[in-house]
Amino acid sequence: MTSTRSLIRRAALGATAAAAALVLAACGGDGSDTGSGAQTSASASTEDTAGAHNDQDVSFAQDMIPHHQQAIQMSKMAASQASSAEVKDLAARIEKAQGPEIETMSGWLKAWGEDVPSSMPGMDHGGHSGSSDMPGMMDTEDMDELMAASGTDFDTMFLTMMVEHHEGAVEMATTEKDKGQYGPAKKMADDIITAQNAEIEEMNKLLGKS
Repeated sequence: MTSTRSLIRRAALGATAAAAALVLAACGGDGSDTGSGAQTSASASTEDTAGAHNDQDVSFAQDMIPHHQQAIQMSKMAASQASSAEVKDLAARIEKAQGPEIETMSGWLKAWGEDVPSSMPGMDHGGHSGSSDMPGMMDTEDMDELMAASGTDFDTMFLTMMVEHHEGAVEMATTEKDKGQYGPAKKMADDIITAQNAEIEEMNKLLGKS
């Protein structure tokens, strides 16, 4: 800032009084902009503490809830339809991890005065308004096919579908990390990326064994 002011003062030396006044005004403007930025930063920090959020945070929660609901629905099928103990174990872990996340995100939406999705995509042709645009979502035909499968056929189908489903969740979570504002939502997005990337790797290994 010192060098900038020095340059401005030098430029003002050869200018008319009117130009000098403008330069000084501009310099004053620079100073106030910097102050304004600092105030904005402090304000943002205060708002974060108070739970400030943006539209991306709302979209993340409203889309990830039905996305998680579908993953849980698929995982519940594994208990009776899968033949592999490894697939059953993975499905149980997915259900255990994503259930609490749904509750947490529902709590955020209620606190923000936003709608909480209640439909179960895949069984009602994607009843949630945004489900058709969500990456990795299975449609009704996919879900019906999975429900009709059993044994090793189910294992392969479940793993293949869940890899795609997880990849979609990672994509959505990455967008939240990049564009979201609400700290806890960004933290959950980071956790989803870490956990589901690890599960994708695990599922791909299981597919390699089949």
